[in-house]
Amino acid sequence: MKGLTRFFVKVSQKYLPDAFLFAIILTVIAFGLALGLTGKTFIEVLAAWGGGLWGILAFAMQMTLILVTGHALASSPPVKSGLKAIASVAKNPVQGLMLTSFVTAVACWLNWGFGLIVGALLAREVAKRVRGIDYGMLVAAAYSGFVVWHGGISGSIPLAVASKGHIVENLTGIIPVSRTIFAPFNLAISGAMIIALPLLFMFMGRGKTDVVEIDPALLADEPIPEEDPKRSPAARLENSRIVTWLFGLMGLGYLVYHFATKGFDLNLNIVITIFLFLGILLHGTPIRYVRAVDQAIKGAGGIALQFPLYGGIQGIMVTTGLAGIIANWFVSFSTPNTFPLFTFFAGGLINFFVPSGGGQWVVQGPINIPAGMKLGVDPAVVAMGISYGDQWTNMVQPFWALPLLGIAKLGIRDIMGYCMMTLLVTGAIIAAGLLFLV
Repeated sequence: MKGLTRFFVKVSQKYLPDAFLFAIILTVIAFGLALGLTGKTFIEVLAAWGGGLWGILAFAMQMTLILVTGHALASSPPVKSGLKAIASVAKNPVQGLMLTSFVTAVACWLNWGFGLIVGALLAREVAKRVRGIDYGMLVAAAYSGFVVWHGGISGSIPLAVASKGHIVENLTGIIPVSRTIFAPFNLAISGAMIIALPLLFMFMGRGKTDVVEIDPALLADEPIPEEDPKRSPAARLENSRIVTWLFGLMGLGYLVYHFATKGFDLNLNIVITIFLFLGILLHGTPIRYVRAVDQAIKGAGGIALQFPLYGGIQGIMVTTGLAGIIANWFVSFSTPNTFPLFTFFAGGLINFFVPSGGGQWVVQGPINIPAGMKLGVDPAVVAMGISYGDQWTNMVQPFWALPLLGIAKLGIRDIMGYCMMTLLVTGAIIAAGLLFLV
């Protein structure tokens, strides 16, 4: 295992380009495949790409805000104290890796946006406290927890099929979460991965000699400057705790109303709302929160630069029908026993080009659900097969790593070699589950 890990680390560090160039390469590949397989002309593919460039701007803004508000929340004194308390459980590098991967996986199963940020922040705190820990492996452990998200209670596909008006409702009706998220096979697969991740990083980290540490000073947040609140009426307003509490409690009041009327609907916008208003309250004054956000926004450059490229790739995949061709190819040689497995593999491949659970469902759902029903496969299992594919190849797809890397202050090549090991181990767990548990 150590030899294989070293191989992937060396390959990724030597040959893996920056995440921006990775997105450009994926664009070229998708463009070429669309030209060769869909029968579309160069101009039609070009139009599909250009039309998709700005198709995920709202989502890009959400990801920017979750990074910024999450980071700003973490820089507040109470949250810093909480992270330090959790990080203090780890007494050596191996324990630090195991703790980070386990906490992140559980958090991501509960809510992926929350877990992604918690993982990055916990990794930073562990790196400050535990000497001799490899920082790239530690951040990879944090990101690896994300591999369970789509089988968790914020999974977009299982939540979609449990809602009225989903795209294949005429075929399947409403599929309750008791048949997807809380089905025994999914709980077994998700639970096995949550347990396997700390063990994987224990084996990879134990006895590691080529450790690349990071100076804890580089992870220290810049001090938020204080002002004399008596200097002027404006300064007094900026430093007013009354303003903070009035506005913060207004936000918390809305959250109470939201959960009281909609149940445990912890969607991405609500996670951002929680981060935002808790951050405002915990920083104490409006100006302290403003300055914390000013510091946090520095890590959002990757999102602003790369998300339009993935919008263009998604435009090619969906508009030209390329994603449908890939999905149908896997369907063509499936049997009732292997259909869930090949649905999973198809989802993993399509996820490289459409790294969005909702977008992937739009592409694969109308193809795989009817095909599975003809073979006698439970639509709930097919939906989860797509979900597993979507979460699985996130381990080698930089799209979702960008917020975490922005907080951790690392590049994609620093973690990808370790994430390849996560891909192999979790892929085996999911494949075994789909073959023997459904």
